[in-house]
Amino acid sequence: MPPWADIDTIMFDMDGTLLDLHFDTYFWQVLVPKIYSQTHGVSTGAARQIIIDKYSEVRGTLNWYCLDYWERELKLEIANLKATIKHKIKIRPNVEKILQTLKLSNKRLLLITNAHPSSLKIKMEHTGIGDYFHQCISSHHLKLAKENHGFWESLQQLEPYDPERTILFDDSLPVLRQAQAEGIRHLYAIKQPDSQQPSLEAAEFPQVDDFDHIMPDRNNSNN
Repeated sequence: MPPWADIDTIMFDMDGTLLDLHFDTYFWQVLVPKIYSQTHGVSTGAARQIIIDKYSEVRGTLNWYCLDYWERELKLEIANLKATIKHKIKIRPNVEKILQTLKLSNKRLLLITNAHPSSLKIKMEHTGIGDYFHQCISSHHLKLAKENHGFWESLQQLEPYDPERTILFDDSLPVLRQAQAEGIRHLYAIKQPDSQQPSLEAAEFPQVDDFDHIMPDRNNSNN
């Protein structure tokens, strides 16, 4: 159970943390190769390999998450393509329950995501969960991915916070490790980011399986 009484700022990742990562898995691993194959006249297998190679070139950088970059690289309308399958965007279990409870507290509630602003907009409009947050911040505004050195310190220029009294929920181990290196004290991973994939193996951070298991006392939301 997080020490809620010792926390002033609560940060949530979006994809794989608040939202089921299956949307993104399907989009990038199934739909994009399929449309690339149809658009550029190559086999699905060849399209998949081309895209895998391109992914590997920028993994861990801001371009990995940048829809503008992928539109240029793949010559596809990526943002529009995402909108065509927005019905697949799903909120993870008990996410709204914990967000509703935390919104009643005196704590600062932030959404901090690597998602491109266009993707963030599609997902917030579809789910409505953006209303729970004081700010929704895309790493693109800081020109650094969350796993890049200096991101969390740079974030303080946009959103001042005390790392010792901050909690971060994120499904990415590289992100959590970088946040730890930059002083964020309370760090939680997600056990099963994609509902259609196996749970992740336990690592160096406590894992959240269901947000209902770490729910603050609804009658005393400051604790």
